[in-house]
Amino acid sequence: MKTLLCLCSLLCFLVSCEDPQPKSVDSNLNWEERMHTTTLPDSLENGSSYLSVYSQIYSVTEHVTHDLTATVSIRNTSRKDTLYITKGEYFDSQGKLLNTYIDKTIYLNPLETLAIVIAEKDKQGGPGANFIFDWQVKPNTSEPIFEGVMISTSGSQGLSFTTQGKKID
Repeated sequence: MKTLLCLCSLLCFLVSCEDPQPKSVDSNLNWEERMHTTTLPDSLENGSSYLSVYSQIYSVTEHVTHDLTATVSIRNTSRKDTLYITKGEYFDSQGKLLNTYIDKTIYLNPLETLAIVIAEKDKQGGPGANFIFDWQVKPNTSEPIFEGVMISTSGSQGLSFTTQGKKID
């Protein structure tokens, strides 16, 4: 009986020490300060971009995966005009919405870059995770760039690769 009590206590201790599933985190940027609070002009052009990101990647077989940290980079490519992001949504491999990072219009100054980081331990997205960003720019302004950088440094060898967003209808 004493041994069983010790084993139960040890099991409870080990379970309580396990890290909880971390939530996806964004950069240290104060997103509230980035909100655009006035009405945007009707003359702005609307666009949407799709960006694939990988929380995990397969290795050896479909049963073995490596967890990755994903950095999503939102880049205003204009030298003179502001970029407005009106929505930024994160979906898992099955297309289920996991998080809405941007639900109020934010702005990026010319040539500014903002980042969203998906922690390595955050496996929610899986190997087919993706973002959809809705954005607005002045007519004849270059489109924004959305990039993903995935990296893992666990084990004896590092792994990294990039993805680039694609404008969608």
